[in-house]
Amino acid sequence: MIAGRGGRGRTIAAMNGHVTGATAAPADRLPSWVTLLRAPNPGPMTLDGTNTWLLRAAPGEPAVVVDPGPADEGHLTAIAAHGPIGLILITHGHADHTEGAARLSELLGGAHVLAVDPAHAVGGTPLTDAHLDGFGLDIRLLDTPGHTADSVCFLVEHGGERAVLTGDTILGRGTTVVAHPDGHLGDYLSSLELLSAYSGIPALPGHGPALADCAAAATFYLAHRRARLDQVRAAVAAGARTPAAVVAAVYADVDRSLWWAAEWSVRAQLEYLGVDTGESAPGVSGLEHM
Repeated sequence: MIAGRGGRGRTIAAMNGHVTGATAAPADRLPSWVTLLRAPNPGPMTLDGTNTWLLRAAPGEPAVVVDPGPADEGHLTAIAAHGPIGLILITHGHADHTEGAARLSELLGGAHVLAVDPAHAVGGTPLTDAHLDGFGLDIRLLDTPGHTADSVCFLVEHGGERAVLTGDTILGRGTTVVAHPDGHLGDYLSSLELLSAYSGIPALPGHGPALADCAAAATFYLAHRRARLDQVRAAVAAGARTPAAVVAAVYADVDRSLWWAAEWSVRAQLEYLGVDTGESAPGVSGLEHM
């Protein structure tokens, strides 16, 4: 997620458009070593709120927290109450996933926070290792840029059960924004191709319900993105030359209050297609500080 431009103070992940339901069957249960703690920050871009995932190999073992969420003291206190917690992982640097990380580390007596972007790490090195010590959990880092440049997923296995924690790369409902200019559509499509290999493995997303099959969701997202690209090509061929004009043509059925978010994905689509709009990208206010 990212702070909204022009002082909107919003966050962004979901841009449902024509897709408002689950993109794969919902999971009927979570792995036995997974607990969901949802932050109280629901909204049109955060769905039901940020999902904080707590992973613990066995009772009494230190847990691993993925995405502590916003700086909401009640939410962070609720996470800390599930101690012992040995490690905090970040899927990407948007504020609704990271804002509470430093405070949670403090509440936990200095637990390390690991993230790709060192600006979000606390007490540890940037997240680069392919495999992580998960206190009895096998955690593998999957490099999945696209939603943002620093987006990663985590493949976790324990006791014969596996799950992929997808951050905002795959959501539990609707589709996600490619947050141009930090996000990149070509990278995002490659990341979805990678995730489409994890057939039959549940996806635990940054927002929305858990999904039964990561590969099914990734395959749906790929088809949706390619269909969107066809729509953008058609809009450009019909004379739309600016991101705003393309949004008006392609996202006409989306609430106008969300067009500012759709424009980021459109800029990424136009860049991917090599369309020169004759204007510079506006950038994303505040992203460099998150």
